[in-house]
Amino acid sequence: MKIAIVILNWNGQKLLEKFLPSIIKYSDLNNVEIYVADNASTDNSISFTKAHFPLVKVIQNKKNGGYAKGYNDALQHIKADIYALVNSDIELTENWLNPIIATFENEPETAIIQPKILDYKNKNKFEYAGAAGGFIDKFGYPYCRGRIFSNLETDHEQYNDTIEIFWATGACLFIRSEVYHKLNGFDEDYFAHQEEIDLCWRAKNMGYSIKYVGTSKVFHIGGATLKEESPRKSFLNFRNSLFTLVKNLPASKLIPILFIRLILDGIAGVKFLLERRPIHTFAILRAHLSFYYYLPKTIRKRTKKLQKRNYFTIKSIVWNYFALGKKTYSEL
Repeated sequence: MKIAIVILNWNGQKLLEKFLPSIIKYSDLNNVEIYVADNASTDNSISFTKAHFPLVKVIQNKKNGGYAKGYNDALQHIKADIYALVNSDIELTENWLNPIIATFENEPETAIIQPKILDYKNKNKFEYAGAAGGFIDKFGYPYCRGRIFSNLETDHEQYNDTIEIFWATGACLFIRSEVYHKLNGFDEDYFAHQEEIDLCWRAKNMGYSIKYVGTSKVFHIGGATLKEESPRKSFLNFRNSLFTLVKNLPASKLIPILFIRLILDGIAGVKFLLERRPIHTFAILRAHLSFYYYLPKTIRKRTKKLQKRNYFTIKSIVWNYFALGKKTYSEL
């Protein structure tokens, strides 16, 4: 089983200098190749990588099309059984690959896997992007084992299991190359953020399994590309989540759930105003305007295959967290 570790880079020379050594050190297996896919960087990322890490292969994309297009363009040039899509701000650990390889080898129906994601800056805490595996509620709001909204759990090895999840984080995502291309990769209209949820939902609708393997562990800085409080990030998250609902919800649920979701987004906008963060309120407004602009195109992307009805286990993570005060996954 050949594995290609692909690190998407844009002006990330300092991150490559810091994190490539651990990627090389802990991925030293005969069947593993490491690539840097560069999104038209204007710094010295490429020359630095070639000079200091000659065994790392470099793919140069013609422009910065974001996470989605960046990977779609780069993976056209890589032959492997498994793609490991690894952020440039990820630190690996010893033996991180073996449990994931074993799961793929023993479970042919498993198409996508993520490891345990811990916070690089506070290594006993789960990290925002993915934590111990992702889920969504009825209205499409994402949450994770180990992370609900901004509440991050401490790692007590309570999630050192292997379980079925709904979505795997794009910060460190393993996917069978055959499945990736069958799904036509990421949706490039997303640019960045939540494209992995859409990819995983489409994979689920096609009958594939997605797993979290907690015996594999990595550390993630998070926010190295867009800061957590960035209005640009708020815009992309709110808009792209609406894209995902339109593309993947069962037809009978689409209109009522989308209507309620738009109202909930409006309430979030009011909350930001009350918190004196109007820039995020305007980000939500822009997200909705962009969503309406792309709506005809997004509707055309709905597959003719049956959309699965059992995509959620929690009706409203918003209600559970803000109204009922349930801050951890075990309380849900």
